[in-house]
Amino acid sequence: MEYVTLVDAEDRVLGTAEKMKAHREALLHRACSVVLFNEQGEMLLQQRNPAKYHSGGLWSNTCCTHPRPGESPADAAARRLREEMGMTADLRPAMEFVYRAEFGDGLIEHEYDHVFVGRAIGPPNPNEAEVAAWRWASMDEVADDLVQHPSRYTPWFPLLLERLRNA
Repeated sequence: MEYVTLVDAEDRVLGTAEKMKAHREALLHRACSVVLFNEQGEMLLQQRNPAKYHSGGLWSNTCCTHPRPGESPADAAARRLREEMGMTADLRPAMEFVYRAEFGDGLIEHEYDHVFVGRAIGPPNPNEAEVAAWRWASMDEVADDLVQHPSRYTPWFPLLLERLRNA
């Protein structure tokens, strides 16, 4: 059973909860997102494996996770980058934001998201259980595709992309 760290709107730890309970009850919890860029400034996107518990088959940022209780967001981001994309990178904090997204299956993401960025060194070697496909794309290209085909992307990704473009 996986647990997430519950936080308040200022990212102060309130306790822990079982991950699916947090998603069923919309409990605010800590998350982290990673966005890698290549030498040309393109973002590494992943298409989530269709078997994921939510947002399967949708395109999103390089990877995401929930820090385990007692694990820092930075350590969780580096761990998940290795586990999901088979990569390492020097990651630096880029921003934090809170979002809430409801899914049709009764699950709700209500997350305090710590976003990390870094430069990719080499191609990904993704875990097929997590990632269906990957691609490099410029932020402008992705923003245009989001306007044309918003249903292809995870609910948090447009929020993250907008903040990255404004940073």
